[in-house]
Amino acid sequence: MINKKRMLSEFLELTKIRCSTKAEREVGDLLKQRLINLGLDVFEDEVGVQIGGNCGNIIGFLPSNVARAETIMLSAHMDCVEPCGNVSPIVEGGIIKSCGNTILGADDKAGIAAILEGIRAIVENKLPHGGIQVVFTVSEEGGLDGSKNINKKHLKAAMGYALDSGGEPGQIITKAPGQNSIDVIIHGKKAHAGVAPEQGINAIVLAGKALAELKQGRIDEETTANVGIINGGNATNIVPDRVEIKCEARSRNVEKLAAQTEHMRNTFERVALENGGRVEVNIHHAYDPYVLTDDAPVVQLAVKSAESIGLKPVIQATGGGSDANFFNGYGVPTAVLGVGMSKVHTTEEYIKEEDLYNTAELVVAIITNAVSRS
Repeated sequence: MINKKRMLSEFLELTKIRCSTKAEREVGDLLKQRLINLGLDVFEDEVGVQIGGNCGNIIGFLPSNVARAETIMLSAHMDCVEPCGNVSPIVEGGIIKSCGNTILGADDKAGIAAILEGIRAIVENKLPHGGIQVVFTVSEEGGLDGSKNINKKHLKAAMGYALDSGGEPGQIITKAPGQNSIDVIIHGKKAHAGVAPEQGINAIVLAGKALAELKQGRIDEETTANVGIINGGNATNIVPDRVEIKCEARSRNVEKLAAQTEHMRNTFERVALENGGRVEVNIHHAYDPYVLTDDAPVVQLAVKSAESIGLKPVIQATGGGSDANFFNGYGVPTAVLGVGMSKVHTTEEYIKEEDLYNTAELVVAIITNAVSRS
């Protein structure tokens, strides 16, 4: 059904386009034209301006060519993590990788390529389809900014799929955590470390005492916490009076997320107070969790579609967030699909050609099976 040679060429073309977070203009313009060429009505929203980027979300719609068929949303994000410039993809032994000094960008250009080729196959073969909405988001890697700020009135679909996960095609992510960011500033008291250290309160020591008591890492099967960044101190001869710590908590259970967040806040506040310091704790709620049941229509359609092309459906949970967190929150049940990307966010990133093509075939199957389901 799909044209493998064409799809590979398009994927390689996409990987060579630098698309840093909030600088997706070049790839955004290309994708707008590709969608227009496929017959979609396309527009770019105002999110780029809202978040200080140079490109907004690209949203396209292909009307149904049959009666009473549901609209399906297909989504992928346009931005990549660094280093994403001057990518030189290598195809060798059925594996696509970078030359080793950049990422490849399969996260998430593999999702983009699969959506484009899947729709192209539908259009070229004049297959029956319901409405197809395409949402290419910006600044996913920067904190899901594109989906976070999209006007939910633009979303027309009954259900959706975000093509943005590792794992072979057939993997269906139905549960994902919510996240809180926890920014901490610990204040001590500055003093000369050699002349009068007893007059100071070492903020680094206070931080260390708090961190020693902090529950972090794997809390339980659906909850995690991490201390990611610590900055503090100016010189070895000065008792440091300020330390900044950036943390996060995640859970697929909102009560557990709240409890872990409060534990972290309380630990920093109590330890600072007990040792003569003070602390500022700022909590930012990044996104909510989502849970899709196995019998949800969006899940069942993905399972049926995977099976129809010989893929093994695997339903599972994840510890990472994605645009699907917000789409689900807006009332569009959205599952995340595996596209085969591996070792993402590293210069060792790669994807199998087979997985690339199978993902596009899965897109075709989802669109066509949605019609028979309706």
